[in-house]
Amino acid sequence: QVQLVESGGGLVQPGGSLRLSCAASGRFFSINDMGWYRQAPGKERELVADITRGLSTNYADFVKGRFTISRDNAKNTLYLQMNNLKPEDTAVYYCHAEVAGLFSRNLEVWGQGTLVTVSS
Repeated sequence: QVQLVESGGGLVQPGGSLRLSCAASGRFFSINDMGWYRQAPGKERELVADITRGLSTNYADFVKGRFTISRDNAKNTLYLQMNNLKPEDTAVYYCHAEVAGLFSRNLEVWGQGTLVTVSS
């Protein structure tokens, strides 16, 4: 009953910027917490940043001062502004949402993932 669709991934040079978006659609009661995760080749998926419905944010140490997470509740859309990108930021980035469905509770929904490649 809910789908997350990401956009904005691509190839950028070190020091460049990129903005990811994730739009939620479908039938659901509400969206609570949302977050961005990433998975590099040969590594486990890790949290990048998350944000509550009340706009409280939390960041992993390796992105503090460089990335900014935000959301537009009216548009049901999550964003990740990535500045000063480094080669080690190369990964598949996934959006995640905790959703209260019309007939279910505490649903965990994942986007399909979008590839970010940082290389000269």
